[in-house]
Amino acid sequence: MATALVTGASAGIGLAFVRELACRGHDLVLVARNHDRLQEVADDLRDLHGTRCEVLVADVAERDQLQRVADRVADRERPVDLVVNNAGYGLRTDFLRTPIDQEEHHLMIHTRAVLVVSQAAALAMRERGRGAIVNVSSVASFVQMGTYSAAKAWCTTFTEGLANELQGTGVTATALCPGFTRTEFHQRAAMNMSHLPDVAWLDADRLVQDCLDDVARGRAVSVPGGVYKTLVGLVQVAPRGLVRRVSGGLASGRRTAR
Repeated sequence: MATALVTGASAGIGLAFVRELACRGHDLVLVARNHDRLQEVADDLRDLHGTRCEVLVADVAERDQLQRVADRVADRERPVDLVVNNAGYGLRTDFLRTPIDQEEHHLMIHTRAVLVVSQAAALAMRERGRGAIVNVSSVASFVQMGTYSAAKAWCTTFTEGLANELQGTGVTATALCPGFTRTEFHQRAAMNMSHLPDVAWLDADRLVQDCLDDVARGRAVSVPGGVYKTLVGLVQVAPRGLVRRVSGGLASGRRTAR
């Protein structure tokens, strides 16, 4: 029976991951900041699936707490077979209107946390000759939509480079790049998403299933949903100036308060 560690496990895509992994028979290490929510998730999974759950409370933006997560991943006595770096959130305001301490916190979660946990996981897994790392990025990584987009572009590129380093080791790295997904992500950031058609929305449970299938195939990038596969393909061949203008329009709409 494999063990999976998921950050941001108490809500959104992270919660969808732990539910699907529990259905597949994995033991789980649940990581998030809120102990009560994590414990509730752990209790539900135990009741539904008999899942063995370990609760690890940590704010991965804080270096000392992040190290506890990395140390757990690296523990030789309690190996972790799958790591999902999912913790993250969005910012509604423009970069020039966001307090810099908020931008720094945002950057630490989306970049440093992924960097530190990925290295700990990759080294431990390579030593064992098996394992998988999933870094939750975004379709936004292919466009230009503020610091969230920039951080996710780093995540996607970093994960592809890590996948190259791990070739032939039995360990894989996959960047999950979803589009708009029905979770509380946008509500928390007070983003107005009412203009988006239903076809633009992904189901969190389905995208997790698709991602795990891509992990099993050894793919370095997983883009769930036909709409977003097509969009990413178009973005990669379109003139960069056009992509930038369209990105700016979309970003402006998202930042309008509800």
